[in-house]
Amino acid sequence: MATIRKLRGRWQAAVRRKGMQPRSKSFDSKSDAERWARSLEAELDRNGALPDMRPAESMTLAQLLTRYRDEVSPTKRSAATEIARINGILRRPICHRTMTLLSTAHLAAYRDERLKAVAPATVIRELNTISHAIDTARREWGIHIATNPCKLVRRPSPPKGRTRRLEGNEEQILLAAADKGRVPYLRPLIELAVETGMRRGELLSLRWEHVDLERHVAHLPLTKNGSSRDVPLSKRAVETLRSLRTGESATVFTAAPNAVRLAWERLRRRVGLEDLHLHDLRHEAVSRLFERGFNVVEVASISGTVSCACFSAIPISELLISPSVFVER
Repeated sequence: MATIRKLRGRWQAAVRRKGMQPRSKSFDSKSDAERWARSLEAELDRNGALPDMRPAESMTLAQLLTRYRDEVSPTKRSAATEIARINGILRRPICHRTMTLLSTAHLAAYRDERLKAVAPATVIRELNTISHAIDTARREWGIHIATNPCKLVRRPSPPKGRTRRLEGNEEQILLAAADKGRVPYLRPLIELAVETGMRRGELLSLRWEHVDLERHVAHLPLTKNGSSRDVPLSKRAVETLRSLRTGESATVFTAAPNAVRLAWERLRRRVGLEDLHLHDLRHEAVSRLFERGFNVVEVASISGTVSCACFSAIPISELLISPSVFVER
């Protein structure tokens, strides 16, 4: 049984078991001391030994996230995005909390405060990053934390998926404005996005060595869902790609993702389509595939839709459709 006593104005909890080194810790409140003692005794009952709490007691959330950022994040495909996210979290006051004192109440307060400034999807990603960092510390770094408090925090409701499509002559308006602009790659990027349904990252990473204009197929070795896929090319897509082929670059587009984002934002402001996102062109492409008569399996394989990821690795040659049929349709 743990001993709780008041010593020099603070509450001290002590846990002693025969044959084991006693552990004690002082707290400002009696409830904190009792909670710490209960957690330690529960761990002792499960494992038969007192865990070493000192690393968790001295490590702050900032130190844990910094180590995770430096050691784990660089191994991920989304390394740049996650590193930027962690750097933002590190500027928040919650990062001064030590791992033993970090509670669900602190994380819930962090969630509510962030929701005043950013979208729910951003808060969900931040909480998931913190949660995975804590799990990594518990499993691999010897940082003893009884439970992961982040797993108990309610996530905000994610926004509904977008269903925005091009309406009326919006496509012609966009293309005409792109022709008048100073960014030469914007028109072909829009055309290929509408014709192929590729994501922005897939278009920007597309290499000429993976484009077969004779067979009307573009191969994507690595996509968002972790698999490869072949994308059939329509006549319009082939013509657009032929106009881009100069032999000077290994990739179809040489623009950086941020440059494309800024160019798109300037374009949509010029034409007054503030509610249109570049990713909406992918939704437009998928919708057009269904309108052309393709079934769910075919569209899933062409677009690499996450909800139909089981089909995304099926080669185009093994589907009910072939690239030539795609062109005819």
